[in-house]
Amino acid sequence: MDLTVLLFLLLYFLGMLAVGVISMRRGGASSMEGYYLGGRNVGPLVTAMTMQSTSMSGYMFLGAGSLGYTQGYYGFWYAAGDIGGGVVNLSVLGRKMRKLSQIMGALTSIEYLEKRYPSKWVRLFAAVLSVFLLGAYVLAQFIAGGKGLELVTGLPYEAALAIAVAVILAYTLMGGYGAVAYTDLLQSFVMIIGIVWILIATLQEVGGFTAANEALGSLDPTLLSVWGRDLAYEGQWGIVLGALLIFSIGYMGWPHVVTRHMAMRNPFHARRAGVYSTLWNLIFVSAPYILGVLAILVLPDLDDPEQAIFALAQNLLPSAVVGIVMAAIMAAIMSTADSILLQTGSIAARDLYERFINPNMKEVQMVRVSQIIVLLVGIACGLIALFEPPAVFAVVVFTTSVLGSAFLPAYVCAVWWEKANTPGALSSMIVGSGVAFIWQYFQLDGVTEIHPMLAGLVLSSLTMFLVSLLTQRSHPVPEHILTAIRETDELRPLPNRLKAQQDFALANEAYCVSYSSGGR
Repeated sequence: MDLTVLLFLLLYFLGMLAVGVISMRRGGASSMEGYYLGGRNVGPLVTAMTMQSTSMSGYMFLGAGSLGYTQGYYGFWYAAGDIGGGVVNLSVLGRKMRKLSQIMGALTSIEYLEKRYPSKWVRLFAAVLSVFLLGAYVLAQFIAGGKGLELVTGLPYEAALAIAVAVILAYTLMGGYGAVAYTDLLQSFVMIIGIVWILIATLQEVGGFTAANEALGSLDPTLLSVWGRDLAYEGQWGIVLGALLIFSIGYMGWPHVVTRHMAMRNPFHARRAGVYSTLWNLIFVSAPYILGVLAILVLPDLDDPEQAIFALAQNLLPSAVVGIVMAAIMAAIMSTADSILLQTGSIAARDLYERFINPNMKEVQMVRVSQIIVLLVGIACGLIALFEPPAVFAVVVFTTSVLGSAFLPAYVCAVWWEKANTPGALSSMIVGSGVAFIWQYFQLDGVTEIHPMLAGLVLSSLTMFLVSLLTQRSHPVPEHILTAIRETDELRPLPNRLKAQQDFALANEAYCVSYSSGGR
């Protein structure tokens, strides 16, 4: 166990906890809007960095490295989509979703869906699906954190996992969205420093890109191909297109990511946030895949490919630098785990418990219930992670494929297509999630050569359009929703008369009154 590495990690963890304390003292957890959305007062740089660091997750240091190690440059299909994911998300949804969510007084991404597509069944299905899938995503991050700390510090996996879970839970509970967003900002810079440092050290070890590619070519020429080892994916454009889509437009279906739009201080910050996110992606995204490929040369006998980047750091860097790189790896893991934990607690508390069980809760009670659920989900995922942890890559691809297939058409059509109605949205979510789940569970991608994300997204989109058009007469979009959507098209700040200034503790009741008065 290296004391220098432990010292760096200890300082890093203390820094994250300090942000949580500061956010708590600034009132980050004193109100529902403050706890869920940071008071809708988050600037463009923080918005971009919390979106990107949340999107990347421990997958980038475990799953991406593993994919590069096992399949060579095939992983660049995922990287190519990922580089543009942030700017696509912010350009398509950013400004319009920010304005519409405030007009409708929505505090969670699932509540937003119900208010755009008025039906308790939309909210119930979306909330249950989200809690289940986001819980699995949290599990993947905890496993990544435990594995990383175990390898670098020498601690037993159980102890390493407990430390990672305890730190993440602590600052998430203290400061809510504010703590999550500002720790994500710091973590995004730590991630850049760490990944660049280890990439430089690895390139020096292998003699540069040219020498590395020549060595790989002599070892196995197919590793240099974008079709995978032994050209396993050659010509399988259905698989490749799905790999491109999952981390590009797939972002727009992830509840924990689209919430970032709702928290922006100003709708027009979306454009600047898109620039920041793209610049960050250009530096960060490709590096983990490259490191996985280069690890084939440096560590040819690695037992666990998911440990490729951890092992490179340990073998090539001085102890002090290993501490920094390990902090970067933990930053990727923690920046995603905290966001998903907060989102899972928010959805379970507001979209399930308050909406269907106890609608008369006061605002302070709602925040406390959210915190309790975050704690319970964190403990439950931590306990599950102790036993036979699955591969992080498999869990992340599964959850993100189902989430993207289920929700992407609903979120995009919410602001861009006035005819998108309740039956269309509900059927789209059911079809999209069902197809993506079945496709992966029965491994139909191997039979059809079509990626689960592509299959789910195409069918959910078709369902949205067909069902919405066929049910326009029986389920027209209410006039007050059409008015709100048209308001998002205006290139001006949101008028004060439309700003949601109601008591959020009574938001559901207020919305029901508005909906009934708007007619069906």
